[in-house]
Amino acid sequence: MAKTGESLRENPRWSLRGMTALVTGGSKGIGEAIVEELAMLGARVHTCARDETELQESLRKWQEKGFQVTTSVCDVSSRDQREKLMETVSSVFQGKLNILVNNVGAIIVKPTVMHTSEDFSFTIATNLESAFHLSQLAHPLLKASGSGNIVLISSVSGVVHVTGASMYGASKGALNQLGRNLACEWASDNIRVNSVCPWFIATPFVNEVLSDKEFRNEVESRPPMGRVGEPNEVSSLVAFLCLPAASYITGQTICVDGGFTINGFSYKPLP
Repeated sequence: MAKTGESLRENPRWSLRGMTALVTGGSKGIGEAIVEELAMLGARVHTCARDETELQESLRKWQEKGFQVTTSVCDVSSRDQREKLMETVSSVFQGKLNILVNNVGAIIVKPTVMHTSEDFSFTIATNLESAFHLSQLAHPLLKASGSGNIVLISSVSGVVHVTGASMYGASKGALNQLGRNLACEWASDNIRVNSVCPWFIATPFVNEVLSDKEFRNEVESRPPMGRVGEPNEVSSLVAFLCLPAASYITGQTICVDGGFTINGFSYKPLP
């Protein structure tokens, strides 16, 4: 039990102090929120993105907040760049890693019959292959830490149907199953693996998509909570899953969606 007056942050069960983390795609949106959440809880974080300018601007803000964050430029859809990234991470963290957050993802919205082979290759490489390969590369570092965590940022599209997202949904559904498989295979190495599936989250990209008022109203009408989520409502779950307090949670697919995926037929009764 915590001593009277002891803050949660001072309790090691609720702290990431002394831990190391890699977050892909951390310069904006959900990824940026995850970097900040982990850093606030005491973790040393390395993150990557394709845009060096955005990355440097984010790094400047993190340094002003006193966060321990390092960065490198990387396109995780490239196998060679993934290998270089993990070499950098191994060097920065002396061959050990506690947390891997596979956050990068891409969506191409089209009817299924309109998808090209290029669409397929890009979507699978970005959403599935990158997470699979980075998890492979990170395995010895996670094992060496003695307490490893992988969080896969998936989507509700990998759980239920979303119009125009058959390719995206297939890649995210496969990602969820990858998480379950790795959770079983790597449990003996003290590595936990979980998937987090957001609905519409108010990132710069999503806010642009939701600038169409009619579409926004339709999106907000689907979850019982009647709104889209915020990036820090995803990052808080990611951070929790990495805490010692969550040490018995693995192989789970958890939706952050205001109830969207469990909402059947609902209506507002007449007055």
